[in-house]
Amino acid sequence: MTRLDDTERAGLLAKAVDNVRRDYPVHWTHLVHSADELTPQRVLHPVFAGSYDWHSCVHQTWLLVRLLRLRPELPGVGDARAALDELVTPEACAVEADFFRAEKGEHWERPYGWAWLLVLVAELRNWADGTGLNEAALNEAGGGDRDAARRWAEALRPLAEVLRGRLLAWLPSARFPVRAGTHGNTAFALSLILDAARAVDDSELAECCERTALRWYGSDTHYGAYEPDAADFLSPALAEADLMRRVLDPAAFAGWLDGFLPDLAEPRWAGLRAPVPVDDPGNPYGSHLAGLALSRAWCWWGIARALPAGHRFRSLAEAAGREHAQVGRTYLFGHGYAAEHWLGTFAVYLDLGALGPGEGRATPGR
Repeated sequence: MTRLDDTERAGLLAKAVDNVRRDYPVHWTHLVHSADELTPQRVLHPVFAGSYDWHSCVHQTWLLVRLLRLRPELPGVGDARAALDELVTPEACAVEADFFRAEKGEHWERPYGWAWLLVLVAELRNWADGTGLNEAALNEAGGGDRDAARRWAEALRPLAEVLRGRLLAWLPSARFPVRAGTHGNTAFALSLILDAARAVDDSELAECCERTALRWYGSDTHYGAYEPDAADFLSPALAEADLMRRVLDPAAFAGWLDGFLPDLAEPRWAGLRAPVPVDDPGNPYGSHLAGLALSRAWCWWGIARALPAGHRFRSLAEAAGREHAQVGRTYLFGHGYAAEHWLGTFAVYLDLGALGPGEGRATPGR
């Protein structure tokens, strides 16, 4: 099985409720110029101070919203709704927006945290408007609390507008991508931002992402078989391919992939096709490698779905996605806060996707 069951979903929901309210330990990454600036995270970021760091709190908040929207029958949804009402207030969101309007917010959490914030707000807007789900999915989900979604979306709107504006200023001027397997990876961030922009019909931001993707990655060929790095939670190669299948039509994407990974079936790529051993998933970097299994799975399946039927790599991608998903879900519980403050988001993103009807990224091998 590659899909989560409701017991697992309920466990991840409960953990996320605890995480977004938990202030310590905190990974405090601000640059300060004096002791006077050593302000508690909850003062600087009253909405997103939990879950160890800002970006994790943002995407754990998205997890709450996604499960409330699509699985309102889960136990614990009342606690999730209460946490959102407690944290996502107009006053608290105004403090977050003011931080990013200031000079100190020009680069902080870019692009990973910004991308997840736009996904969160797009999810809320789609939920509030009743868009992004077909009629059958709406009936299955029961619609959820659309009035609450509208309230939370409106509270977060000023912050989303600030980050949207900063992205529109930054992306056209950014000369090079970041090909790391961690938070700075620009391919994964562009995928999230592009999906969010399309979900709310923001053609200006979507087209900016598409142009940037083609400029950064459109001419890439013969990627080197050096993955993984010890701290990877994303595959730079697969994240790039997962982005390019969003901006190219199937025939063009197949041609691009043939040039980017021309010998993908060869033995030297075994380390990309098979899950990476994780010796200590409770260690911060060990948890990264656990998350790598989940993110590789959704990339492999996104690639498989985008390839034309009969393409030489399609069945390979489906099988690799299935194997990674099965391994990745074994790390979700029991490995401490270093893993549990964030891995649940990747599991839900793989299981249910974002912004759509909830069929998830885990289409093959359900």
